[in-house]
Amino acid sequence: MTPRLELRRASKSFGRVRALGDASLKLFPGEVHALLGENGAGKSTLVKLLAGVYQPDAGELLVEGVARRFASPAEARDAGIAVIYQEPTLFADLSIAENICMGRQPRDRFGRIRYDAMHREVDALLSSLGVNLRAQRLVRGLSIADQQVVEIAKALSLDANVLIMDEPTAALSLPEVERLFAIVRALKERDVAILFITHRLDEVFALTQRMTIMRDGMKVDDALTQDMTIDAIVSKMVGRDLDTFYPKADVTPGDVRLSVRNLTREGVFKNVSFDVRAGEIVALAGLVGAGRSEVARAIFGIDPVDGGDVKIAGKTLALGRPAAAVRAGLALVPEDRRAQGLALELSIARNASLTVLGRLMRHGFITAKSESALASDWGARLRLKAGDLDAPVGTLSGGNQQKVVLGKWLATNPKVLIIDEPTRGIDVGAKAEVYRTLAELVKEGMAVLMISSELPEVLGMADRVLVMHEGRISADIARAEANEERVMSAALGATPNALGRAA
Repeated sequence: MTPRLELRRASKSFGRVRALGDASLKLFPGEVHALLGENGAGKSTLVKLLAGVYQPDAGELLVEGVARRFASPAEARDAGIAVIYQEPTLFADLSIAENICMGRQPRDRFGRIRYDAMHREVDALLSSLGVNLRAQRLVRGLSIADQQVVEIAKALSLDANVLIMDEPTAALSLPEVERLFAIVRALKERDVAILFITHRLDEVFALTQRMTIMRDGMKVDDALTQDMTIDAIVSKMVGRDLDTFYPKADVTPGDVRLSVRNLTREGVFKNVSFDVRAGEIVALAGLVGAGRSEVARAIFGIDPVDGGDVKIAGKTLALGRPAAAVRAGLALVPEDRRAQGLALELSIARNASLTVLGRLMRHGFITAKSESALASDWGARLRLKAGDLDAPVGTLSGGNQQKVVLGKWLATNPKVLIIDEPTRGIDVGAKAEVYRTLAELVKEGMAVLMISSELPEVLGMADRVLVMHEGRISADIARAEANEERVMSAALGATPNALGRAA
């Protein structure tokens, strides 16, 4: 079978930096193809070659077996290639129909837009995707998942037969991911060739038929998904064997480090109670909107509460005061590292030291040398990949940014670490480093409360799983008894009997 789209031995350099070298890819009709690799492996550059944003320095691009060279994204779009980016790029104050038909609205003989015809056409397109959206609805207020559906509908309206999806599930809840997968499978049945880029390996096995693995700007393997294992994929991506992806060792829990009793914020969560002991990783699982992050923010003092109390190592914490939480030995690595965890324009060294500036101060001054020394120490422990600690932290990859946030809080020597979505948006190699760090921390006696939407991560790293449903703890599941069915049943509010049947 002739590939719908093929890239042969392509290379691309930016000055002295070689982003791609000998990169190849084949996309076939009616197939979902995974593109895998660590951050910096060249995936984004490859996608931009396919989309006409960049032109290759060497190699060739073929569409239906015919050599092409796209001078612009418009030429790639006219050839049937569409890209759905992680963050949709729609006009918020226009309707769904106006976004989909932008620049090519149906018009009458006087040049006026035929809104009725446009709405009928777009409603039919949305209906064919099996989604409950109306053409006349404004984009403003739509969820990220619904905006992605609009982007897909727009691509189909342009007769796209190659769809490139770049990290489309990064910001989606589990039900939204399932809906997206259903749409992708329907497109596959229509003979659309789909390139699916993700860091979530469970999605690769659930959705794709073939994969291409990249490392250091080059293709290292093409394979059928059914012939691969997670260990084999990870080994090829990072260029080395990872002894175990989830290195959680059995640790005997010690004394209670974090005690939460009847914590309540009206309308958000109610009567939340649990303990986390020294040497223990407790995962807080549940669907998006269940109240997990809100509980973490309330414990740390960012959000107000209406009742309940929190103790750190037996001492009652003054709620609503983050500074008091830090002094008591509590640290919080937030869900959104870029917006809440880092000052992107500041240096790596300055970001790493923000939580301990008082400790570094001498005679009213903080020296660059002391900041760099602290950043260097934690960077070495966390295996931070950064050439210059004075460079803006925003220039780092997502995984290395997460390591800076983690190091910033570990520098406070906390008794309890709360870490929200520890590996969201980072590659497999960086995930393994974060898991290794968490495993080392609990061996040293730290208590860890981990909030995660990735079930394999929850099951692989947690000693206990607390499941939240609609603002309440619906289940407390020991590691030996935890499985995906039981966690998801509790997340959906199943009864204890139903939990037993699911398990």
